[in-house]
Amino acid sequence: MSDPIPHRIHARPVPRPGRVVGALVVLVLAAMAVHGLVTNATFRWDTVWLYLRDIVVIRAIGWTLILTVGSMALAIVMAVLLAIMRRSDNPVMRGVSWVYIWFFRGTPVYVQLVFWGLLSVLYPRLSVGIPFGPEFVSFDTKVVITAFWAALFGLAFNEAAYLAEIVRAGLTSVDPGQAEAARALGMKDSTILRRVVLPQAMRVIVPPTGNETISMLKTTSLVIAVPFTLDLFYATNAIGNRLFQPIPLLVIASLWYLVITSILMVGQSYLEKYYGRGFGTETARRRGFGGGPGRPSRQQAIQAAGTTTDDPFLDVTP
Repeated sequence: MSDPIPHRIHARPVPRPGRVVGALVVLVLAAMAVHGLVTNATFRWDTVWLYLRDIVVIRAIGWTLILTVGSMALAIVMAVLLAIMRRSDNPVMRGVSWVYIWFFRGTPVYVQLVFWGLLSVLYPRLSVGIPFGPEFVSFDTKVVITAFWAALFGLAFNEAAYLAEIVRAGLTSVDPGQAEAARALGMKDSTILRRVVLPQAMRVIVPPTGNETISMLKTTSLVIAVPFTLDLFYATNAIGNRLFQPIPLLVIASLWYLVITSILMVGQSYLEKYYGRGFGTETARRRGFGGGPGRPSRQQAIQAAGTTTDDPFLDVTP
């Protein structure tokens, strides 16, 4: 059968043997790594499968998730307040916010957790009252601020300093003209922030916040500095020391961290698609975000409006 188009160019892709060789090398190295993991008797996979669903490990996972979710929730609230203070016209608000971020970002989180553990030594009694005046309520610090609360506050106060810069970057990414237009319509500053600025800033805030959440999950392994001894890393480490088999219990901790991290990454991807609506994300629409399955694409909507022709060369071709 003859070709209906004369002198058609039958292009062939340029051969790239380097890519094939590189892929083979990577596959061989990956196979060697998997083989070394499976066949190495030091990992004691029988112990790993035995204690992978141990009740102590499962309970430790629950405490780790509570620490992660609680500290991130408190840190997000504090970060929004710090970011607003950084953008305030009041120099005192800006100064306090800057000093807070400077201090908690400049000192290691492990050192901060140690100080939180020593809070009852530094301040044996805490009170609520008029500054430099009478006290209304007082209580013992070690009774109220237990190891759990010290670990949660220590993680949250540290994380708030990093999230504050993320939130500030997201707020800055929104065109200031939108806030000015909303203010011209009579909207209050709080309403503008909640209804106009924050929803658009979430597209910039969500991805790094998801990364910080995953990082927080792993940072909970440092709460031994408080000391808090119910988290996943400490629980598996204690079992490994009791059995004189630290390596298989470290493998168990790593596997559970990987499972939880994978779930958080899936949730993060859905949040990014949700807040990325309207920015050319056709994949998000196909998965149910930004309209029903029958909603036309942007190009189809333009053609349906009748403002363009089907043939893009019709107007210029003689």
